[in-house]
Amino acid sequence: MYKIKTINKIDPNGLKKFPLDKYEIASEFDAPDAIIVRSQSLHEMDFPKSLKAIARAGAGVNNIPLDKCTSQGIVVFNSPGANAQAVKELVIAGLLLSSRKIAQSIEWVKTLAGKGDEVPKLIEAGKKEFKGNEIYGKTLAVIGLGAIGVLIANAAQSLGMKVLGYDPYISVKHAWNLNHNIKQAKGIEMLLSNADYVTIHVPQMAETKGYINAEKINMMKDGVRIMNFARGGLIVEEDMKNALESGKVGVYATDFVDDAVLKMKNVIPISHLGASTEESEINCAVMAANEVQDFLENGNITNSVNFPNASMERHGGSRIVITNKNIPKMVGQISNILADESVNIDNMLNRNRDDIAYNIIDIDGNVSESTINKISAIEGVISVRLIK
Repeated sequence: MYKIKTINKIDPNGLKKFPLDKYEIASEFDAPDAIIVRSQSLHEMDFPKSLKAIARAGAGVNNIPLDKCTSQGIVVFNSPGANAQAVKELVIAGLLLSSRKIAQSIEWVKTLAGKGDEVPKLIEAGKKEFKGNEIYGKTLAVIGLGAIGVLIANAAQSLGMKVLGYDPYISVKHAWNLNHNIKQAKGIEMLLSNADYVTIHVPQMAETKGYINAEKINMMKDGVRIMNFARGGLIVEEDMKNALESGKVGVYATDFVDDAVLKMKNVIPISHLGASTEESEINCAVMAANEVQDFLENGNITNSVNFPNASMERHGGSRIVITNKNIPKMVGQISNILADESVNIDNMLNRNRDDIAYNIIDIDGNVSESTINKISAIEGVISVRLIK
């Protein structure tokens, strides 16, 4: 029986993907085979030797210690695109909220409670204070054309906006899904200098931390409206504060809010609602469960953030999966041990990512425990697993 440990509340539609005759699911396991987590930090957690995989029911993995997991041979999965529709809708709401002073108007109207028959006249007299702008015909710059960025670009274009996209690393899959009327900017300055609105959708990594800073803000039009529904660390907060104070940035809308953001002028602070829809939570849980099940039962890796993607169809028999350091002669050593033990290789796949290599080996018949131990003893091998 495989043991799945849940951290945070994982949608039951995902958990029911695990067959009860093969899996036990609980939040108290000390030696799980896999963990499914949402937002809780795992940075201080000691991982047991039994742990083979961690699946994040969501896209970001800042709450998971990737280097530690990689060194221990733990595959980390995420759920890219599962919450894309939910984030897209929130960004479109951010566009409208930044343009029409809707939130401010709602708060003001609430103050009129108790004014009786005067309310309609007061509203008509006061509405001029909340005059805004239409988004139709305005230019939106979308930084990052992944699953979420493409949906936002297409939606904004359908609302009558002019859309410029920027992503030097756009995948073929996402490029095919991008509306043909959306122009891709060749460089960041060309993108930002033409934008009335800017929205960012890139992962937060060392290279992207503080991506929106004073230098890039100075490339933008005066009064630009910026939306960040991706990650808080993508923005240099002090630079944003200064730009809002000077009027260089007209409005900043975000669902990554801290005390510093709350003290800024002209901010639309929203609680972290990007993936907070019933549909998104279901999609993320289902994707995470499917990834873990395929990995535990077949050794296949899809949507890993620290291991190479590696999938191979099974044709019966046993399967050996091996994680090792990405160094020369590893495949040869593994093959020689199997040959010396008279184990016939039916099919084999080798993939690598940075310092990690991953092997899937299908064999005819079975293999002895001593053979597995010999492979495990090869210098540079991190983990070996036999799947029957």
